[in-house]
Amino acid sequence: MSQNNSNDDTQYEKVCSVCRRTESVAGKMIQLQQDFYICNDCLQKSFDMINNMTENGQLDELTKMMQNVPLTGMPEKPSTSDKEEGEEKKDDSEKKDEKEKKKKDSQQTPLFLNLGSIFGGQNPNLERTRIKKKERKEGDPPLIDIKKVPAPHKIKAMLDEYVIGQERAKKIISVAVYNHYKRVATQTMDEIEIEKSNILMLGPTGCGKTYLVKTLAKLLDVPLAIADATSLTEAGYIGDDIESVLSKLLMAADNDVDRAENGIVFVDEIDKLAKKQNTNSRDVSGEAVQQGMLKLLEGADIEVPVGATSKNAMVPLTTINTRNILFICGGAFPDLEEIIKARLSKQASIGFNGELKDKYDKEKNILNKVTVEDVKKFGMIPEFVGRLPILCPLESLTEDMLVEILKEPKNAILKQYQKLLELDEVDLRFDDSAYRAIAKKATERDTGARALRAIIEEFMLDIMYEIPKDENIGTVTITGDYIEGKGGPVVEIRTGESPKKKKADEAKPEKESEQEKEKEE
Repeated sequence: MSQNNSNDDTQYEKVCSVCRRTESVAGKMIQLQQDFYICNDCLQKSFDMINNMTENGQLDELTKMMQNVPLTGMPEKPSTSDKEEGEEKKDDSEKKDEKEKKKKDSQQTPLFLNLGSIFGGQNPNLERTRIKKKERKEGDPPLIDIKKVPAPHKIKAMLDEYVIGQERAKKIISVAVYNHYKRVATQTMDEIEIEKSNILMLGPTGCGKTYLVKTLAKLLDVPLAIADATSLTEAGYIGDDIESVLSKLLMAADNDVDRAENGIVFVDEIDKLAKKQNTNSRDVSGEAVQQGMLKLLEGADIEVPVGATSKNAMVPLTTINTRNILFICGGAFPDLEEIIKARLSKQASIGFNGELKDKYDKEKNILNKVTVEDVKKFGMIPEFVGRLPILCPLESLTEDMLVEILKEPKNAILKQYQKLLELDEVDLRFDDSAYRAIAKKATERDTGARALRAIIEEFMLDIMYEIPKDENIGTVTITGDYIEGKGGPVVEIRTGESPKKKKADEAKPEKESEQEKEKEE
């Protein structure tokens, strides 16, 4: 939380310094000091206790307790040096009068005790623990205007500029986001209540699952949080609690609870929560996390820590209803292909209806035939899969798709390197054979689009090192032979003087004239 928010009294609920109940539970608080609040119940109990002690003759015990308990709202004791100077100035008669006054005040004037230290030893200066929701008035604009909701084809067109291929996945996400917008904007205006449709994305590593959602976050004006399932553990164990997923969404919504309740959450690496096979030990970071996420996915009021990943006494809390939050879960699901193949080739391998066991071995997009049963067999519990009704398989990238990824997107990898060399006034070009050679090498590595950057980093290392040495280099062309290690890049020297040298020559006479002026002075 920022300092502005922590200093704003309207942002937090007041908490009784004795019983630690919030204002919404205990009722209106009485402020005794700047950070000391007490509810009516605790104040009444303290008065009853004092009355009982006086009736039973236990006032001496109370005074002993008071000596050990710090008083609030009382002036600080003067230092010993101040006392000595004051005592020299005052007469003996004045001293006696002051002592008598102090005795009367202690018997008659009620002192505000630090009751928290008597009853529970609690620190009254703890931060208030619950954030209030922002009150929205009738004249305020709606959180989401249904007229401004982009249609599915427009969302897909925006995604096409950045993401190559994956046509079916882009359609599924575009329709899901559009329906989510409409559902939130209408707020179920009639008797028919629209249920949300959470998505489960499946695809091999490097096919663009996370990139799709990150691109969606840039294009849409809606709070979107990307969380990682690998760090989540069951409540009570070391690691992030399940509520930390929502605390990231709250941060993305600038701590506006109403906006966060209409947001989108992407939980990556969801396949790492699969049940461990053939084990009897407690799985606190797998099946237990799936069970803990059930209410989160379906819709419930969840206590969420603000600005932290775990609940404790120093962290303020707020309540978020997840009924209108769209959850997109994604994972690589390794070896899921083998489960699908085993299901498809269940028939006998001999006879009239016989099928070969290796019939589906060469089929690359086997994930398109995935069913809920396959995901269950992988290790996801039925209740979890049931709350993710839309299965969205992504295709593995072919060589042609990798060539397009190098050329087409707005922020293509090769465009990034061309921009880097532009800063050195060098034009970087790629031959068609170079595109094909890079894509061929990436296909062999079998790590999807992530292999492209690794390959480009290898052959660009020497070029990026050598070019700043020579200012006369104007153009560098990368060929397929250079990438395959059979030759080198084609380097062309610029005809005219380099822009860098021109600037340096223009700057020289100015520097000389300045030096001459300094000498004359």
